[in-house]
Amino acid sequence: MFKSKRRLATLVLGSLVSLSLLVTGCGNNTANNAATGNTANSNKPVVLKVGATPKPHAEILEHIKPELAKEGIDLQIQVYNDYVVPNTALDAGEIDANFFQHQPYLDSFIKDRGMKLVSIGQVHLEPMGLYSKKTTKVDELKAGDTIAIPNDPSNGGRALVVLEKAGLIKLKDGVGVKATVQDIVSNPKEFKISTIDAAQLPRVLEDPKTAGAVINTNFALEGGLNPKDALTIEEAKDNPYSNIVAVKADRKDDPNLQKLMKALTSPDVKKFIEDKYQGSVIPSF
Repeated sequence: MFKSKRRLATLVLGSLVSLSLLVTGCGNNTANNAATGNTANSNKPVVLKVGATPKPHAEILEHIKPELAKEGIDLQIQVYNDYVVPNTALDAGEIDANFFQHQPYLDSFIKDRGMKLVSIGQVHLEPMGLYSKKTTKVDELKAGDTIAIPNDPSNGGRALVVLEKAGLIKLKDGVGVKATVQDIVSNPKEFKISTIDAAQLPRVLEDPKTAGAVINTNFALEGGLNPKDALTIEEAKDNPYSNIVAVKADRKDDPNLQKLMKALTSPDVKKFIEDKYQGSVIPSF
């Protein structure tokens, strides 16, 4: 009886030792996997959150989602309908990148707010145009008519240049796209220039008091406008207003963000832009 108990104790002790060695071995394997990056979680896709305005930016991003998925990236698109929140969200780390603006706007935003944001590349140009639901020709605009332009400095100056090139106003020499309403030196038909939030411009065309509005193409498309129907529109040649992908300065070399940029400037995306937008959006690469 005593020998049986001793034999049983020996068996139990042996089992405990084996179990201990097994647990230790598993622990070592887990530590090794973590050190080499081969954890079970390493197969999960990398999440990239990108802020964008709906058209064409979010549409272009949707187009590249399958390609990025092959690269192990889960592209999550955060849609915004204004020109401020995408940059403040990027600066706050709520998103990884944004795609909605051109370099002059980003420069102005950084100057005003002191944010450390940079461009990692150009994707496309959206020509700014003068639209109207009251007339179909520039020379049919009447004396005293109201024309609306964006209220942010970079797009406002750009819109005034569009009006100048259409022969409607004359700006002070040398001001170019930095112009403000105060820089108008000649306004033969005494147009009233009103400044409106860029996203609201398509709506003001319904206002009986507004004869026309200078609108960014993305907001024009969202508002159901066809850039081909614009009374006048920017030329693409030597245009500095190509839309860019912006990121925080300390992440500009992030390999996953570089994969995003590579996908956005691929031959496939160039064809997608040309086929879908028929000249209202123009590839910049």
